Amino acid sequence: MRDGLLPAALKGLREGALRVDAATPASRDRAVDALRAFAILGVVLGHWLVTALVADGGALHAASPLQHMPWLAPISWVFQTLAVFFLVGGQVATRSHASARARGTSYGRWLRGRLSRLFRPVIAVVVLWTVAATALLLLDAPLDTVRTLVKLALSPLWFLLVFAVLTAATPLVARLNPLWPLAVVLHVDLLRFGLGGAPSWLGWVNLAAGWLVPYTLGAAWTRGELDGRRAGLMLFAGGAAATAALVAWAGYPASMVGVPGEPVSNLNPPTLAAVTFGLAQCGLALLLRDRLRRALRRPLAWAAVAVVNLSAMTIFLWHQTALMATTAVGLPAGRLPGLHTVPDDLAWVVARLGWLPVFALALAVCWTAFRSHEQGIRRAAPRPSRVIRRHRPRRSASKAARGA
Repeated sequence: MRDGLLPAALKGLREGALRVDAATPASRDRAVDALRAFAILGVVLGHWLVTALVADGGALHAASPLQHMPWLAPISWVFQTLAVFFLVGGQVATRSHASARARGTSYGRWLRGRLSRLFRPVIAVVVLWTVAATALLLLDAPLDTVRTLVKLALSPLWFLLVFAVLTAATPLVARLNPLWPLAVVLHVDLLRFGLGGAPSWLGWVNLAAGWLVPYTLGAAWTRGELDGRRAGLMLFAGGAAATAALVAWAGYPASMVGVPGEPVSNLNPPTLAAVTFGLAQCGLALLLRDRLRRALRRPLAWAAVAVVNLSAMTIFLWHQTALMATTAVGLPAGRLPGLHTVPDDLAWVVARLGWLPVFALALAVCWTAFRSHEQGIRRAAPRPSRVIRRHRPRRSASKAARGA
């Protein structure tokens, strides 16, 4: 009997994938969903690889392998994928707003629908960590430990706030040339790093302007202005060359994520190097569209992408909690390599790679517990009433049965 379980499971998986494939409208651009899924998973894996919670006595403090091994900076080039998410976000929001206007839907109603998809899953995270932080303080946990844990757990929220602001501004920025926000980032960095004497708050202007660049590229994608390969090639080559020049000759950090102890972070707030790097990523994403569309004609591949997209915010919001839960559960066993130890050598990297499946399992538990906060937003299709079914002709019912 056990020998038949695996073939039955594979058959069920294949049939489920076929149903998902059949239910997908032919007009849907599957490459958009694939790019969103890759962007979310890139951020998750990046955080799991470069975030360490080091056990020091009875306290935990955050550290990064990039702090001790700066030559690992290329890892951040692979997994810092936020620009791709903003590219897709701009494309989807612009298209959605245009469709809503064509249907006569008001801006307010459209915006409420968009933002509810973002912020409804946030409630569970905030409530759980409010309770957890209060409990830890009542149990006399070190204040620095509580601060570190809460900061990591709630760090994804800054991204959602920026994304929400850009979504709200979609009607105003949908036709904005990306060169304008790029020019803002350039001038802010000139004042910060070139001329000196600029107030510290000035850099935070780039928090909106920097991510507005890929967002407006997404709007241009919707308008059909980036359909050819030339646009993707220019963005990729130009962005990569500009980033290399900024790192090599202008003193920008090589890491595209923040490194503890470093005076400048490319991400907090975004620098010109982070924005040009994002242009290169967007160019690569545009170049991969046709290949992704062909690959996602396969039902199993498309079903996997669809599942990630259905739970994108749940995965994004809970992945740091999964890491911290694993770290906490392992504490009674002592300082486990790759989990509680200082990330200062390759042995830590190898050990951390071994922990990734455990983090994924913990995230699966979080997904099972909290996915309804995201997926509950999607209303189920209304089921036909018994009266309608009662008066439906028998011939039609039999045809429907055969069709199913």
